Amino acid sequence: MSDTQQWTEADSYLYQQLANIAVPARAEQMAALLTLIPFGPDEAFHVVEIGSGQGLLSAALLTCYPNATVTALDGSAAMREATAKNVSPFKPRGQVVAFDLFAMGWHAQLEEADVVVSSLCLHHLDDRAKRQLFATISCHLTKRGVLLIADLVAPQTLEATELFAATWDHATQARATTVAHAPELFDIFQQEQWNYYRYPDPMDRPSSLFEQLLWLKEAGFMVVDCFWMQAGHAIYGGYKTLNRATTAKLTFDTALSTAQNILRSQ
Repeated sequence: MSDTQQWTEADSYLYQQLANIAVPARAEQMAALLTLIPFGPDEAFHVVEIGSGQGLLSAALLTCYPNATVTALDGSAAMREATAKNVSPFKPRGQVVAFDLFAMGWHAQLEEADVVVSSLCLHHLDDRAKRQLFATISCHLTKRGVLLIADLVAPQTLEATELFAATWDHATQARATTVAHAPELFDIFQQEQWNYYRYPDPMDRPSSLFEQLLWLKEAGFMVVDCFWMQAGHAIYGGYKTLNRATTAKLTFDTALSTAQNILRSQ
């Protein structure tokens, strides 16, 4: 990663090179996020994605939910270009908007969102900023709204730090060999010191998972939980209400197949 304390376009290009091996169980994570959405496949609802990256999650969401709309926010021109390409088949349901995570002007984009989702973005905020953002999102979401986050979390012991570091290395090396068929990508992962748990970076500020669940509860989310975790990467979030509707929901198998197809297309 870059030596600066801000994300650069060079970081964006490096991320696109490494993401398919460096994000643990990437398709599974995408499928989990899609499955946790509290709406049926035929329902109409609006999603805001904070930090869309390459736009693959937005594309998967628009595929699985043909009546949904997505506003994809990203601060990188390279990432917005990639997102625009991947959501272009779904126009006009998908739009891409530039934003600055550390400013507040983009918060208006959250108004009346039904789903807010973020993957590998919010760990750039410090504890106070995350806590404030959770409250802001809660205020803007609709009554049936949900906030779903896939991100790095801070280990609380030295043993956990080593576990997160080792399992991330192991998962990345395995994916470089068996998925990408490019073992040299793991060498780049190591050379670029991408494993935060081995090489802490001032640009990255992951927070305690436990504390974040408390902040979500404090922000007004009725149901908060961690739904998935591997190698220091967790999927967690909060629901504004407990949804007891009987509407058929998207199955994990369908979501996983969609995610895998989209990743293979890259």
